[in-house]
Amino acid sequence: MAKARVAAIQMVSAPDVATNLAAAERLIAQASAAGARLAALPENFYLIGRHEGDKVKVREPDGRGPIQDFLSTAARKHGLWIVGGSTPIECGENDRIFSASLVFDDSGRRVARYDKMHLFRFDGDGERHDESRTLQPGARAVALDSPFGRLALSICYDVRFPELYRALGSFDVMFVPSAFTVPTGRAHWEILLRSRAVENQAYVVAPAQAGLHPSGRRTYGHTMVVDPWGDVLAQREEGEGVVLAEIDTERIREVRRSLPALLNRRLN
Repeated sequence: MAKARVAAIQMVSAPDVATNLAAAERLIAQASAAGARLAALPENFYLIGRHEGDKVKVREPDGRGPIQDFLSTAARKHGLWIVGGSTPIECGENDRIFSASLVFDDSGRRVARYDKMHLFRFDGDGERHDESRTLQPGARAVALDSPFGRLALSICYDVRFPELYRALGSFDVMFVPSAFTVPTGRAHWEILLRSRAVENQAYVVAPAQAGLHPSGRRTYGHTMVVDPWGDVLAQREEGEGVVLAEIDTERIREVRRSLPALLNRRLN
């Protein structure tokens, strides 16, 4: 890779899978038409329901199902790589799922799966969340090689745990598909994303849910792409849309040459 255009897709997902897949298809098509070679969807792009358990009801066996088939078909149809935000994958329990970020190459072949490891809990500002009631945590960090460099996978709340990314060693681009709450997003979203970019000297691509959902939930949005120096290259505050930016191998090398922090580490 020298330079490549990446698309971070922002959505305001509804309580209906078919509606959300149609919206994702439309936005992926826009990204492809704008020259993107890689597109990333937000967490829960397939559904933000009226109840936490709604996503469990649309779970799929690993390897097949409407959501997984959609991601594969869209990648092949539009000729780009897709990082599929999160997908509800069966975990062997009737009331919980794995929240899996699935990566498909431009032929539609699945090349990676990462299961969200850190489960969000929050009680404040009139909101209460506990993902452990519906999600089974993943067990390992995942990165993969690609035409765009080495890609590190994570989902939303994972961004608060820098040791996850340190465990992966050196990489070029990290993904943080999210559905941040407004209180936590307003306070911490940009700080966390820019910090992860700076300490790993890598690009951060963070597609988000953004706005008032039909379920009544409001998400923070502010989808952004951050460069290895911590500069925000592109951002969208609210509403669905496509955030485009260039990722550049030479920019990564430049930052790491000028400030060799990864080489200066004393603890692993």
